[in-house]
Amino acid sequence: MDCAFANLDAAGFLQIWQHFDADDNGYIEGKELDDFFQHMLKKLGPEDKITEKRVQQMKKRFMSAYDVTSDGRLQIEEMANMILPEDENFLLIFRREALLDNSVEFMKIWRKHDADSSGYISAMELKMNIFDKNKDGRLDLNDLARILALQENFLLQFKMDASSQMERKRDFEKIFAHYDVSKTGALEGPEVDGFVKDMMELVKPSISGVDLDKFREVLLHHCDVNKDGNIQKSELALCLGVKLKP
Repeated sequence: MDCAFANLDAAGFLQIWQHFDADDNGYIEGKELDDFFQHMLKKLGPEDKITEKRVQQMKKRFMSAYDVTSDGRLQIEEMANMILPEDENFLLIFRREALLDNSVEFMKIWRKHDADSSGYISAMELKMNIFDKNKDGRLDLNDLARILALQENFLLQFKMDASSQMERKRDFEKIFAHYDVSKTGALEGPEVDGFVKDMMELVKPSISGVDLDKFREVLLHHCDVNKDGNIQKSELALCLGVKLKP
C-alpha cells in the first residue's frame, strides 16, 4: 500500500475520495468500492494483470483489516487509515472541517476544539502529538495555523493610516465584507475572532489563544456600543475612524 500512495497527502487523498464517493454520502460501497480497489491495483502494477478475482481478493483482504464498523463499506476515516501516513491522516480531520477562505473559518475550527476556552487544544485528545512542537501535550493557536497552512493575513494588503478618507472608506468596505461571512451587517462570534486575530498579528506575528481572548474583550469594550456581543458595521467604522456617510 505504501508503494502505491507513498507521496499522497491529505489534499490528494480528498481528490481520490471525492472521485469514488460519487454520491457524496461519506462512504464508498458496492460498485464504488470495486472501482476503488481496481484503481489501487492499477497503482500497484501492470494493468493487464488486473482481474475481477484479484480485485475481490484485495477488497476482502483490506476490508477485513480496515472496515472497523464491519458494515461492508469504507468510511472516509477507514480509508484514510489505509493509505495516508499518520500526520496527513490527522491533517485530513481539519481539512474536511471547513474551506479556509479566511481567518473566520479558521476560528470556527479553533472554537470548536477549544471547547473549554482554555486557549489550548488537547493534543492527546486529537491524537496529534506530531504537531505539538514544544511537546507539552497541547496545541496552541500557532500550532493549528501551521497544521492548516492558513493563508496570509488578509489585512496585510491595507495601509489605512496612510490613505485618504476616500481610500480608507473603500478599504473598510472590503475589510468588513471579508469578515462578515454570514452577511448580517455585523461581526458575530468567530467573525469577531477572525478580525481580532488578523489585527493582532499585524503587530505581534505569534499570538496565543489567551492573547486573542484578551484582545477580543478589549475590542468589544471599545467598539460594541450597544453591548450585544457583536460589532455592527457602524461600530467598527467608528472604532477605525472611518466615516461611512459622505
